[in-house]
Amino acid sequence: MTPLRGRRVVVSGGAGFLGRALCERLTREGPAEIVVPRRATCNLLDPSAVRTLMREHRPDVVIHLAAVVGGIGANRLHPGKFFYENTLIGVQLMEEARLAGVGKFVGLGTICSYPKFTPVPFKEEDLWNGYPEETNAPYGLAKKMLLVQAQAYRQEYGFNAITLLPVNLYGPHDNFDPESSHVIPALIRKAIEARDAGRDSIEAWGTGSASREFLYVDDAADGIARATLAYDKAEPVNLGSGREITIKALTELVCELVGFRGAIRWDPTKPDGQPRRCLDTRRAREEFGFEATTPFRDGLRKTIDWYEAHRR
Repeated sequence: MTPLRGRRVVVSGGAGFLGRALCERLTREGPAEIVVPRRATCNLLDPSAVRTLMREHRPDVVIHLAAVVGGIGANRLHPGKFFYENTLIGVQLMEEARLAGVGKFVGLGTICSYPKFTPVPFKEEDLWNGYPEETNAPYGLAKKMLLVQAQAYRQEYGFNAITLLPVNLYGPHDNFDPESSHVIPALIRKAIEARDAGRDSIEAWGTGSASREFLYVDDAADGIARATLAYDKAEPVNLGSGREITIKALTELVCELVGFRGAIRWDPTKPDGQPRRCLDTRRAREEFGFEATTPFRDGLRKTIDWYEAHRR
């Protein structure tokens, strides 16, 4: 057990989409301080800045969320950047945390680390059975290296580092930039703009046949908090809802909820990405009692409502 009451916690990426939900969830555990490093004053690509962060705040726990991320399009445009920056940020942060005597390090991996043709539902022991889907392999492999580092540090130094593998997240405060957003915010924005402009159709990438699993951001934050408190093993743990939906069905549901009545035109020249994604979530339930509680339709409605209220 890792109680947080009275402890100092550093959350990298704590000002971001998942980070703000996690920091809110962590406050319920009574930490003495939650430190959120900002890039303007603490560039995690700079080892001296990371060293200063550890020296000045002396955290008991580090939760590493910060990442350079994006949808399929962004992954295809920036494979080198995604690999380099995600590897460097994570490697340096974990090393400096170890050197500073941090009691626990919680690393966030990614579903993109799984092999392209992993049997559904994805089990943690399948993680090394093949190469990731090509469009997001550099990002997935960068995150996978941090799992190797965590396990190696546990073995050699007794460093308590754990790794969580969250599925695709969604919810209020997500990134709705069409150049870098993931599928749900991209579809919400596209459908709302088409509705408001009176268009008779929208274009969607791929064939719609690929499937995905989605986890509401507040559920993800709860899972991370629970693991921080109660999980202390080397094996990675999936965080998901255990529910799968095709991109076609997702697109139709988004259009229904935003009130767009036009046609959906699929562009098969664009990639589908990994054919299927759905996690086996038993380990999270058995090890630290985590289960997602937000119904998908309800979470989508909350996400749409937030975007409608804030887009202007």
